[in-house]
Amino acid sequence: MQLYGIPNCSTVKKARDWLEQNACAYTFYDFKKNTLSDALLSDWISQQPLDKLINRAGLTWRNLTEAEKDSVQDAAKARQLMLAKPSLIKRPVLIKDGKITCLGYSEATYKALL
Repeated sequence: MQLYGIPNCSTVKKARDWLEQNACAYTFYDFKKNTLSDALLSDWISQQPLDKLINRAGLTWRNLTEAEKDSVQDAAKARQLMLAKPSLIKRPVLIKDGKITCLGYSEATYKALL
Protein backbone atom coordinates (compact mmCIF):
# COMPACT_ATOMS: atom_id res chain seq x y z
CA MET A 1 0.00 0.00 0.00
CA GLN A 2 0.98 3.59 -0.49
CA LEU A 3 -0.13 6.54 1.61
CA TYR A 4 0.17 10.03 0.12
CA GLY A 5 -0.03 13.17 2.20
CA ILE A 6 1.82 15.78 4.21
CA PRO A 7 3.54 14.54 7.38
CA ASN A 8 2.48 17.46 9.60
CA CYS A 9 -1.22 17.12 8.66
CA SER A 10 -3.17 15.86 11.69
CA THR A 11 -5.40 13.63 9.53
CA VAL A 12 -2.37 12.05 7.86
CA LYS A 13 -0.81 11.48 11.30
CA LYS A 14 -3.97 9.66 12.45
CA ALA A 15 -3.96 7.46 9.35
CA ARG A 16 -0.26 6.63 9.72
CA ASP A 17 -0.71 5.83 13.42
CA TRP A 18 -3.66 3.54 12.63
CA LEU A 19 -1.74 1.71 9.90
CA GLU A 20 1.25 1.21 12.18
CA GLN A 21 -0.84 0.10 15.17
CA ASN A 22 -2.61 -2.44 12.97
CA ALA A 23 0.62 -3.74 11.38
CA CYS A 24 -0.36 -2.65 7.88
CA ALA A 25 2.71 -2.30 5.68
CA TYR A 26 2.74 0.87 3.60
CA THR A 27 5.07 3.32 1.93
CA PHE A 28 4.56 6.99 2.73
CA TYR A 29 4.90 9.66 0.03
CA ASP A 30 5.17 13.26 1.15
CA PHE A 31 3.41 15.55 -1.36
CA LYS A 32 5.92 18.29 -0.60
CA LYS A 33 9.10 16.20 -1.00
CA ASN A 34 8.06 13.59 -3.58
CA THR A 35 6.75 15.46 -6.58
CA LEU A 36 3.54 13.97 -7.88
CA SER A 37 3.58 13.11 -11.55
CA ASP A 38 1.11 14.24 -14.14
CA ALA A 39 0.40 10.57 -14.93
CA LEU A 40 -0.33 9.74 -11.28
CA LEU A 41 -2.75 12.63 -10.88
CA SER A 42 -4.43 11.74 -14.17
CA ASP A 43 -4.93 8.22 -12.83
CA TRP A 44 -6.40 9.54 -9.58
CA ILE A 45 -8.74 11.86 -11.50
CA SER A 46 -9.94 8.88 -13.54
CA GLN A 47 -10.75 7.06 -10.29
CA GLN A 48 -12.37 9.80 -8.22
CA PRO A 49 -14.52 12.84 -8.97
CA LEU A 50 -12.73 16.18 -8.67
CA ASP A 51 -15.06 17.30 -5.87
CA LYS A 52 -13.67 14.45 -3.75
CA LEU A 53 -10.02 14.90 -4.72
CA ILE A 54 -9.90 18.64 -4.06
CA ASN A 55 -9.59 19.71 -0.43
CA ARG A 56 -11.91 22.70 -0.24
CA ALA A 57 -11.59 22.98 3.54
CA GLY A 58 -7.93 23.94 3.62
CA LEU A 59 -6.04 27.19 3.64
CA THR A 60 -4.59 26.52 0.19
CA TRP A 61 -8.11 26.45 -1.30
CA ARG A 62 -9.16 29.59 0.55
CA ASN A 63 -6.09 31.43 -0.78
CA LEU A 64 -6.89 30.67 -4.42
CA THR A 65 -8.30 33.36 -6.66
CA GLU A 66 -11.88 32.95 -7.81
CA ALA A 67 -10.60 32.19 -11.31
CA GLU A 68 -8.42 29.38 -9.95
CA LYS A 69 -11.33 27.97 -7.94
CA ASP A 70 -13.54 28.06 -11.02
CA SER A 71 -10.87 26.29 -13.09
CA VAL A 72 -11.06 23.07 -11.06
CA GLN A 73 -14.23 22.11 -12.91
CA ASP A 74 -11.99 21.13 -15.83
CA ALA A 75 -9.90 17.99 -15.17
CA ALA A 76 -6.84 19.20 -17.07
CA LYS A 77 -6.80 22.56 -15.30
CA ALA A 78 -7.47 20.95 -11.93
CA ARG A 79 -4.59 18.54 -12.50
CA GLN A 80 -2.23 21.42 -13.30
CA LEU A 81 -3.34 23.29 -10.19
CA MET A 82 -2.86 20.19 -8.00
CA LEU A 83 0.61 19.68 -9.47
CA ALA A 84 1.50 23.27 -8.63
CA LYS A 85 -0.20 23.20 -5.21
CA PRO A 86 -0.29 19.61 -3.92
CA SER A 87 -1.88 20.79 -0.65
CA LEU A 88 -5.10 21.10 -2.66
CA ILE A 89 -5.38 17.32 -2.74
CA LYS A 90 -7.55 15.76 -0.04
CA ARG A 91 -5.34 13.77 2.23
CA PRO A 92 -4.35 11.22 2.97
CA VAL A 93 -4.75 9.25 -0.23
CA LEU A 94 -4.52 5.52 0.45
CA ILE A 95 -3.63 3.36 -2.55
CA LYS A 96 -3.91 -0.42 -2.58
CA ASP A 97 -3.21 -2.50 -5.67
CA GLY A 98 -2.96 0.66 -7.78
CA LYS A 99 -6.43 1.91 -6.83
CA ILE A 100 -7.53 4.65 -4.46
CA THR A 101 -8.87 2.76 -1.47
CA CYS A 102 -9.68 5.79 0.65
CA LEU A 103 -9.51 9.59 0.54
CA GLY A 104 -9.16 11.20 3.94
CA TYR A 105 -9.16 9.16 7.11
CA SER A 106 -11.89 7.47 9.10
CA GLU A 107 -11.04 4.71 11.55
CA ALA A 108 -14.26 2.87 10.69
CA THR A 109 -13.49 3.04 6.97
CA TYR A 110 -9.92 1.83 7.46
CA LYS A 111 -11.16 -1.08 9.61
CA ALA A 112 -13.72 -2.07 6.97
CA LEU A 113 -11.30 -1.77 4.05
CA LEU A 114 -8.17 -3.22 5.61
